[in-house]
Amino acid sequence: MNNFVSKLSPKGRQLTLWSVLPVILFSLATCNEKVVDDGYIWKKHKVTATAYNSFPSQTSKIHPGITAWGDSLKPGMKIIAVSRDLIPLGLDYNAQVKIEGDTSIYLVKDKMHSKWKNRIDIYMGEDKKKALKWGRKKVTIHYRVKRDSIELK
Repeated sequence: MNNFVSKLSPKGRQLTLWSVLPVILFSLATCNEKVVDDGYIWKKHKVTATAYNSFPSQTSKIHPGITAWGDSLKPGMKIIAVSRDLIPLGLDYNAQVKIEGDTSIYLVKDKMHSKWKNRIDIYMGEDKKKALKWGRKKVTIHYRVKRDSIELK
C-alpha cells in the first residue's frame, strides 16, 4: 500500500486521502462502544475524611504496620480505613473507593475504632506532615459494590 501511495502524484495522494478519510470517520462514528456489565455499580456517599500513619500512637502499639483485617501496610499503598457503620453499606474489606478530586482508587483494608461514625481514614504511610496537612474534611466518595440481583437497571 505504501509503494502504491508513494508512486502517486501529490494530487493523486490528496485525492486518495479525501476518498479514504470519510470512510474512516464514518466507521469511527458508527462504532458502538461496548459497555461491559461486570455485575458491580458505583455508589456515592458523603463522609468525613482524616488521614493516618503507621505509627504505634495511631494504630497498634505492638503491630503498627498491620491493619484490623490483618493486612501489612507499606508506605505508598492506597489504603483507607472505614468507620464500622459504613461496612454494612458495602464499604467492607477490599472494596474499591474513589475520593472526589483524586484519580486514585483506594482499597478498604482497615477498620476504625467503633467510636467513629461516617468516617474514612486515608493511609499516608509514615509521612506525618502529609497527614497533618490533609487534616479533616468532608468529601464525597464513590465505592464499588456488587449489584443486587433484584435491582432494576
